[in-house]
Amino acid sequence: MKGATKRIDLENLAVNFMEAKPGLTDREAVEEANRCLYCYDAPCIVACPTSIDIPSFIKKIASGNLKGSAKTIMSANPVGASCSRVCPTEELCEGACVLNHHTKPIVIGDLQRYATDWAIRNDQTLFEKGKSNGKKVAVVGGGPAGLSAARELALLGFQVTIFEAEKEAGGLNTYGIVSFRLPKRVSYWEVDQVRSLDVEIRTSTRVGVDISVEEILSEYDGVILAIGMSSVPMLGIDGEDLNGVYDAIEFVKDTKTNSISDKFLGKNVVVIGAGNTAIDGATCSIRLGAENVKILYRRTQEEMTAYDFEYEFAKQDGVEFRWLTAPNRIIGNEKGEVTAIECVKMELGAPGPDGRRRPVKVEGSEFTLQVDAVIKAIGQTRYTKLIEEFGLTHDGGVVKIDPFSHQTSHEQVFACGDVVFGKGQGEAMVVTAAEQGKLTAYALYEKLVKSKIETA
Repeated sequence: MKGATKRIDLENLAVNFMEAKPGLTDREAVEEANRCLYCYDAPCIVACPTSIDIPSFIKKIASGNLKGSAKTIMSANPVGASCSRVCPTEELCEGACVLNHHTKPIVIGDLQRYATDWAIRNDQTLFEKGKSNGKKVAVVGGGPAGLSAARELALLGFQVTIFEAEKEAGGLNTYGIVSFRLPKRVSYWEVDQVRSLDVEIRTSTRVGVDISVEEILSEYDGVILAIGMSSVPMLGIDGEDLNGVYDAIEFVKDTKTNSISDKFLGKNVVVIGAGNTAIDGATCSIRLGAENVKILYRRTQEEMTAYDFEYEFAKQDGVEFRWLTAPNRIIGNEKGEVTAIECVKMELGAPGPDGRRRPVKVEGSEFTLQVDAVIKAIGQTRYTKLIEEFGLTHDGGVVKIDPFSHQTSHEQVFACGDVVFGKGQGEAMVVTAAEQGKLTAYALYEKLVKSKIETA
């Protein structure tokens, strides 16, 4: 009987990872599309980092042209199906909708999902490879930026090869965003759209290990570096090596690639950090059956980097937030398992070099929480070794590029996505990475093809 009970529990937990928000029905989509004013000088287009022609794709939904709608979306944003689910639309396109001043904004993200979901269900291939220009380009990294760059390059006639270290391409969309917000099938379809353009995608191929930097530089006319970021850094406190301490990135990836387990069932969990990845770690823990989940953040809610909708989502799931709280040490038992975490209260002091007020420990404010697991979500390290193998100028792993040409300090290498975000440069969102991938492809085309034609 015990085995049967466990099986039911695991089945229930697996259901928790199904997509949380249902898509629009046909009737809802058409009614919503017909509310759109189809503005001539639409502010929603300006607010979209990829400049999707939003009135156009919505009008096509209203007229029943769903393939045309999906093509309009994906032409501007090669990962537009994923972005329909993960973009902070209330801050971008929907936030700019003129109807905010009268009734309520058009649910642009939901309509974008409606059109792209139709394309996914009907196995649509939306684009054809461009006429060959005789040039070869390597894209290192198959995440949102790399896929976007590769798609545009293929349309421009390049022979493109993506080198991806993971087993599947898609990067953050495939591995790093929780299944109940972004199912893998959505990311896989976007990858297939790129692959359909005769783009070669070499998965399980780590540049610098499975193929050398020198080989790539010698075999390809140009290289686009879109390697994203690496693992969560160490907290620098005692007890990090205990069983039950998790890297949030690997933790979320595990829920997307392996069978759901009951290891968190009835457990107490703390998550360190308050970005979007921390929210994902916390909400995953709840869905794995954790009894209590707390997010500890050394600053206040105002300094939290997670999107507002992520924060609300976590609160609805029952996640507890402890502001101005930092970990001092993680405590374990004789078996090497986490049993508690010692914390200290913080207060905000003078601003640091980045302009943010720096948290300072409140002396004598230490306290202990009984926990079974600790999830670290305090940002990510960078692939500095690989960046230096390419001989690129960087600032702590943030590659320096020309803001117009996207060219690095190596004339053959261009860069985009998370590898150039940080240190005050850009904002790391899926949609901004997609736009950077496109712009980098155009810049490379200008250098390798267009400039040659114009001077011939």
